[in-house]
Amino acid sequence: MTKHFLAVTAAALMAAAPMAAQAGCVSGAAVGGVAGHVAGHHAVLGAAAGCAVGHHEAHVKAKKAQDAQQAQTAPAPQPAAAPHQ
Repeated sequence: MTKHFLAVTAAALMAAAPMAAQAGCVSGAAVGGVAGHVAGHHAVLGAAAGCAVGHHEAHVKAKKAQDAQQAQTAPAPQPAAAPHQ
């Protein structure tokens, strides 16, 4: 049982290593690790899931900020010219 747990833990850590430098991962992993530990000693699984959720939330936040900045810098639409009679 312990060997299986260590193998799963090692696999999860190796899978999460490339994501560790991405935005939102560290804070999400911290929250997920605590939640996983409280939910039944699944801190590693919670940290991996928290990292994924934190990265997703950071991506959504960055996209909204980019859209807001584009809306501010976009030229105002010109009113349509009145038809000539």
